[in-house]
Amino acid sequence: MFGWQGKILRVNLSDGSIKPEALNEEWAHQFIGARGLGTKYFFEEVDPQVDPLSPKNKLIFMTGPLTGTFASSAGRFNVVTKGPLNGTIAASNSGGYWGAELKYAGWDGIIIEGRADRPVYLYIYNDQAELRCAEELWGKNVFETTDMLKEATDEEAKVACIGPAGENLVKFACIMNEYHRAAGRSGVGAVMGSKNLKAIVVRGTGSIKVDNPAAFMQACQDARKKLREHEVTGEGLGAYGTNILVNILNEHGGLPVKNFSEAAVFPNAEKISGEYHAEKYLVRNKGCFGCTIACGRVTNIPQGRFKSSGEGPEYEATWTFGSNLAIDDFEAICKANFLCNELGLDPITMGGTISCATELVQRGIIPRTVADLRWGDGAMLVDLVRKTAYREGFGDELAEGSYRLAEKYGHPEFSMTVKKQELPAYDPRGLQGIGLNYATSNRGGCHVRGYMTSPEVLGLPERVDPDATEGKPALLKTFQDLTALCDSAGICLFTTFAIGLPEIAAQLRTATGLNISDDEYLLAGERIWNLERLFNLKAGFSKKDDTLPPRLLKDPMPGGPHKGRVVELDKMLPEYYRLRGWNEEGVPTQERLQQLGLA
Repeated sequence: MFGWQGKILRVNLSDGSIKPEALNEEWAHQFIGARGLGTKYFFEEVDPQVDPLSPKNKLIFMTGPLTGTFASSAGRFNVVTKGPLNGTIAASNSGGYWGAELKYAGWDGIIIEGRADRPVYLYIYNDQAELRCAEELWGKNVFETTDMLKEATDEEAKVACIGPAGENLVKFACIMNEYHRAAGRSGVGAVMGSKNLKAIVVRGTGSIKVDNPAAFMQACQDARKKLREHEVTGEGLGAYGTNILVNILNEHGGLPVKNFSEAAVFPNAEKISGEYHAEKYLVRNKGCFGCTIACGRVTNIPQGRFKSSGEGPEYEATWTFGSNLAIDDFEAICKANFLCNELGLDPITMGGTISCATELVQRGIIPRTVADLRWGDGAMLVDLVRKTAYREGFGDELAEGSYRLAEKYGHPEFSMTVKKQELPAYDPRGLQGIGLNYATSNRGGCHVRGYMTSPEVLGLPERVDPDATEGKPALLKTFQDLTALCDSAGICLFTTFAIGLPEIAAQLRTATGLNISDDEYLLAGERIWNLERLFNLKAGFSKKDDTLPPRLLKDPMPGGPHKGRVVELDKMLPEYYRLRGWNEEGVPTQERLQQLGLA
């Protein structure tokens, strides 16, 4: 095989067995890799009704055929499991260098089964793998764990691990790699913690063979040239990171404020913006493996009560700890974000849960004797992040996510979630396509499974009216299928600001030798999307879950450029189902499954 390494490592933690096996080549051709291939293995091997934190759930780390190659920004891998936050199929995407290192060690993926009877870590050195005791690591944070494991194994090794949040089964715990990169959503870190698996350490010294080296190099160079010359990937993201979106979304009227309860315009947005970040605190930008964009932020808070340094925050963390909590103290936002990296927490759900809790307190639903929460309090934010990771005090309730918290107090409508996963940083009353995007996402509230902000706000690849509903289902379907392909190839989603299907397919075709048309590659993305849908249907999800919080459907935007708007989901969802080849209940028809090779 070319691009793919042709091997999977299967690790059973219950009996300690470690076995190599051949990659299923037919599945690789159908589902490409990473998100798609991991989903196929998971779908075939795991009961959709499984308890996410039971030993019967599996944890699959999977790379793509372009991961670790010269392809544009090809450092991505996916962690596939059933997510404990909401019970959907989770494919959590991470960058950095860990995925490339696994490929250099000769493996396409790792399937983790069972549960160890004591804390362990997996050490892989090329074709050798062993489980080692991790009892002295249990309780250590991400940074301490990474340093200790590099010292114990190889300074050049790459470490993916959990922090205290994963150990304490926080429902939105992350798996962190290289200190600051994260498989961040759906609680994949809690699954790893439930298995008593502290880390996977990888050292690889091999290489990756491609089918047509000269043609592959040309395809990569063509893609990289477009990335360098594009205003977003060649300029904006490198200069200001994803925080460049703060001012853009604020001016658009789509920056959510106070748990989506106010007009999506934050008066102090400039104080948490990418421009402010770059001027006051940025040390340098940083990229993942093979990246020409370098949107990462190395940041330093040199003094004061929030003195700290690390990477980030990205736009999502800045929003969820910023306008979503009415906090304009960028230093507090940075400190909270660094703690999330250190302790292994998803900042989107963390901030969304605190925001929900704060509204419940302000409304008198949660007594102040339980939690005295206030809008705009940076010190409170930092304290609650730490308490959540360790499940201390009210942090134990926050650790369950906003839906369970709000449901406990009798008001789930104040949880700003889809399929019980917290929404990202875009108020869909000002972006109708994002509303449909959220409602139909296979892993719950998510913006990176078809990034409709690109055409609705940034005008890429072309500008569309954000308040219109016409044409949004067709555009979203294409975006979702292309994103599934991109995730499965092993390249960064941000590349799609500058390149599209022709460039992605050209790199895949010349790397793997899978000589199919561009449309057939896009069909692979559609196949992946439908397989995820089938898993969720078998897990108990249905049409009723393809919806949004009542606030976004019923309460008109109270101000800003999109004043008076609600999400007109009922106008878009039936058309979306029809275009997908699903029936009126959102179930794929046998005819469509037959066409996709899924029947």
